[in-house]
Amino acid sequence: MPAPEITVQLLRLPEGEGLALPTYMTEDAAGADICAAVHEQITLLPGARAMIPAGFALALPAGFEAQIRPRSGLALRHGVTVLNAPGTIDADYRGPVNVILANFGNEPFVVRRGDRIAQIIIAPVSHAAFAIVENLDETQRHAGGFGSTGVSTLNTEVRS
Repeated sequence: MPAPEITVQLLRLPEGEGLALPTYMTEDAAGADICAAVHEQITLLPGARAMIPAGFALALPAGFEAQIRPRSGLALRHGVTVLNAPGTIDADYRGPVNVILANFGNEPFVVRRGDRIAQIIIAPVSHAAFAIVENLDETQRHAGGFGSTGVSTLNTEVRS
């Protein structure tokens, strides 16, 4: 069954001329790939980060956000990821979309014009009503966090 479709207005910016729009690479893909809209290649040295333009701006419908996420192949093969993953684009933002790439790999990574550098996911947003209470409901986990549920399904020993 195909995913429900919404319309997102996209304004191609001058640096995005000639580049592919965000593209779903398979029928059931959750994210559409975003291309680098750089005019000259950028080399990310190990440990470096850079803001890479995507070449477009969006107008999201009210009640939706866009999430900018890493591409798994870049992360696995090169150690390159989206630094603030997922980056959030709010429905009322109309500025240029940029991707903060970081190189956690051991080798320099070159970003060239048109390279698929991240993916964008359009998702519904819920707003919460925050209520001050005197106590929170008890749970089995309670305040345990940061590995408190263990490491392995084969061993219930907790490691720090």
